Amino acid sequence: MSKPNGFFVTGTDTEVGKTLVSGALILKLREQGVNAIGFKPVVAGTYKDAQGFTQNEDIETLRIASNLSSDELSLCPYVLDQPAAPHLVAKHQGLKLEMAVITEAFRNTQKHADCIVVEGAGGLLIPLNEDENLSDFAKEIHLPVILVVGMKLGCINHALLTYEAIKARNLNIVGWVANALSEEMPLLQENLQTLQTRMNTPFLGLISALPKELQKPVNSPYSIEALTFAAKHIQLPSN
Repeated sequence: MSKPNGFFVTGTDTEVGKTLVSGALILKLREQGVNAIGFKPVVAGTYKDAQGFTQNEDIETLRIASNLSSDELSLCPYVLDQPAAPHLVAKHQGLKLEMAVITEAFRNTQKHADCIVVEGAGGLLIPLNEDENLSDFAKEIHLPVILVVGMKLGCINHALLTYEAIKARNLNIVGWVANALSEEMPLLQENLQTLQTRMNTPFLGLISALPKELQKPVNSPYSIEALTFAAKHIQLPSN
């Protein structure tokens, strides 16, 4: 596989495994000797850690995967406290999420890495402001897209709609990952086969439900062990 500049990881919804997959991709790249680092354009939802510092579990997961300490680099330009739609939280706080700010932060992080894995927020079309959504940022940075599908009832429709939206915007989708979530859905293999038949992009693997000891507690990042488990279930795109 030629070394990529990075990937943009989007999902069929929120809470479908984008963070888990992004961290796993970073680990797989770093295993190949690629200096891969994570990035997130915006997060909504924070907590206080044991030392009283404000943290976000997605950002901290990306830090763990990227082998970065808590004071190294800024992996996200907009960290919002309330767990809700970012553009609404920002508006409530008197802020506007600016594409130029996000892009500049991305370019700054890119300087420190051979490859950058960008984890989207929510789904592909989540608004950033009154005029732009996350797909506009994906077009701005020109990274190939990986789609994460949370395998649950309704996922076929969500996956196919997202796939069509990606293609309609001339984004380069290079594969999709299925995430089994906490409980295996009925007819899982049949659902996987349906999606493989209807999405003309490589299937990069199914991440089995995390064993109980690897499941993420509330208000904490994924452990390196959980990311390693996920990484073993997926493959990197071949181009």
